[in-house]
Amino acid sequence: MKHLVVVLTEPAEGREAEYNDYYENRHLDDVLATTDWTSAQRFKLTDQQGMKCPLPYLAVYEVEAADPAEVLKTLNATRRERVQSDALNKRTAGVWVFSETGPKHERD
Repeated sequence: MKHLVVVLTEPAEGREAEYNDYYENRHLDDVLATTDWTSAQRFKLTDQQGMKCPLPYLAVYEVEAADPAEVLKTLNATRRERVQSDALNKRTAGVWVFSETGPKHERD
């Protein structure tokens, strides 16, 4: 079964360049190397409508797992294998797992 791990984060105050360098050039690849997750990509909030997005940066990971309960267990169990940066504000970060409910729709 396919799952998406959705992570919202922000940099520590005054450390955005360091945060972006760490996240893009280290963290995504470290997560993929220490888990069985299949892909990772980052995004920055550039516009919004409706409810305000709480944090400006989004990372999305694709995961194949039979049991969705194992997804975050894997992330947490492998955390010590990855370099952590205090340029990422861990106090405001959030992680959610979304499990597929139907097939992907694509334009013809």
